[in-house]
Amino acid sequence: MREDKQLLVLTHLSQLLTYVTGFGGLVVPLIIWVMQKDKVITMDEEGKKIINFQISIFIYAILSIPAILLIGLGVLMLIVIGIIALVFPIMNAIKASNGEATNYPLSITFLK
Repeated sequence: MREDKQLLVLTHLSQLLTYVTGFGGLVVPLIIWVMQKDKVITMDEEGKKIINFQISIFIYAILSIPAILLIGLGVLMLIVIGIIALVFPIMNAIKASNGEATNYPLSITFLK
């Protein structure tokens, strides 16, 4: 196994593809994780964190849709979700480039 901080940073930042393609923020990190989890140190745990975060963000966005119709708070929820989905990948990419531990709060653990 090798250490590759640049690939870890790229994997975290690839989540931002959601803002460009609508779905790339889950697909690209998933592909990188599956291809490199046995080759790059900490890629397995970082990849799981990223996939868990992306699935969690998707679920939160889906849950906010009825809130738009019923309460009207759903729009605010979607804005907050969008900000979280933008800020945390950037923060964790910086942490990964510095060799620090990353964390995605509000992330539901699907992959352990």
